[in-house]
Amino acid sequence: MIQHTDHFHGSDLEKIEKAMGIKKEEIISFSANVNPLGLSWELKHFLSEHLDVLTSYPDREYTKLRKAIGSYIHCNPEHIIVGNGATELISLFLDALNPKKALIIGPTYSEYEREISLSGGTVHYYFTKEENNFQLDMADFLKEAEQEYDLVILCNPNNPTSTTLTGKELTFLLDRLSRQHACLMVDETYAEFVENEADVSAVSLVSQFDNLLVLRGTSKFFAAPGLRLGYGITGSSRLLSLIREHKNPWTINSIAELAGCFMFQDQPFIKATRQLMEQERDFVCKRLSAIDGLTVYPTTCNFVLVKIEKEGKDADLLFEHCIKKKLMIRNCSSFPTLSNKYFRICFMKHEDNLALIKAIEEVMD
Repeated sequence: MIQHTDHFHGSDLEKIEKAMGIKKEEIISFSANVNPLGLSWELKHFLSEHLDVLTSYPDREYTKLRKAIGSYIHCNPEHIIVGNGATELISLFLDALNPKKALIIGPTYSEYEREISLSGGTVHYYFTKEENNFQLDMADFLKEAEQEYDLVILCNPNNPTSTTLTGKELTFLLDRLSRQHACLMVDETYAEFVENEADVSAVSLVSQFDNLLVLRGTSKFFAAPGLRLGYGITGSSRLLSLIREHKNPWTINSIAELAGCFMFQDQPFIKATRQLMEQERDFVCKRLSAIDGLTVYPTTCNFVLVKIEKEGKDADLLFEHCIKKKLMIRNCSSFPTLSNKYFRICFMKHEDNLALIKAIEEVMD
């Protein structure tokens, strides 16, 4: 049996290829949380006709790109910073904030802790509880948040639990944090997959709260992780000034700049993605809930967290069974407080979802 000490991620297809002898191109990844529609055909066609853009430097200020993003998220372009994926933006924000004591709401993505540690800050966690379906208990959380933290980090919707806070809850949280001069960083990587995105997004609050930072990207919804195009939003003029002062020029290449200007206006692709997610989210969750021995947690975006309750069955066994069928799930044992009884899958095309459900049924039988 495969030893999961490496905790395969959705980007670890090379490791899987080496370990299993399966060509990575043949693997259907239910682990990466990337839009199953792939790159928009219209975007591919557009880029193929504009490759000469590589002969010029991008606009140093990325004015047109920031305007396209601003129109897409209904935000002032002056509040937007573009970066080489979320990783660069997290680094830039943390360098500007220089947090000494940060509180991360978990279980969640590990990169936050790494970046804070590299910047010299200390990290503490507030873990949501399984008995609450991993939904944040706001009153209990605020008791912890009052312990002189200067930064709170929230992934909304959260990875891997798919839980969300509403705009009303975010407003309440921001108001409380502002009183103690603490900032809130909200990672909205998966917000566009939510059926009512405006109900959960914090973007509309940046003009109201200068202690708010919002992170977004193009890797998941627009199926472009290789583009490395991310963007951050904040209404804090001080932070914007600090970030622009320290940010290296041209970290977004000409192709990524051009692609961004196009993709945020690609309404047919955006509409098709949301329709697919709505249909497949409902279908997959209903089918999984009908399998004896599985607990399917409520989901709001493009993936779902599942717990294996049956004795003698776990995510290690399920991973090995599925990968032999060239289907890759996410064993969640690397997330703090979760174990190899938990796995996460994203919603793919209907025929692929059917194949995975069948494989899960075989293991759970």
